[in-house]
Amino acid sequence: NEQTSIPHVYAIGDVVHTCPELTPVAILAGKLLARRLFGGSGETVEYRNIATAVFTPLELGTVGLTEKEAAEVHGEDAIDCFIASFSPLEWSITDNH
Repeated sequence: NEQTSIPHVYAIGDVVHTCPELTPVAILAGKLLARRLFGGSGETVEYRNIATAVFTPLELGTVGLTEKEAAEVHGEDAIDCFIASFSPLEWSITDNH
């Protein structure tokens, strides 16, 4: 819910502290907010399921719950955790790495 503490004032996009700062996410949030305000919809953005990435020399991508959050929601015995390593794309097209 993008409702602020002020009636009839909403916040979406980069100004929302707990949401990913991604243009497509802000666009979706705006569309869904408009549908809720003017179209009778109840659909909201599920921010937890948005994949994000950090593009640095050591790239990192995440999506979904953290291991701790998953254990709290589903129980320790109901989760499996997988860690995968990948070579950067530029390393796969040249022998100079």
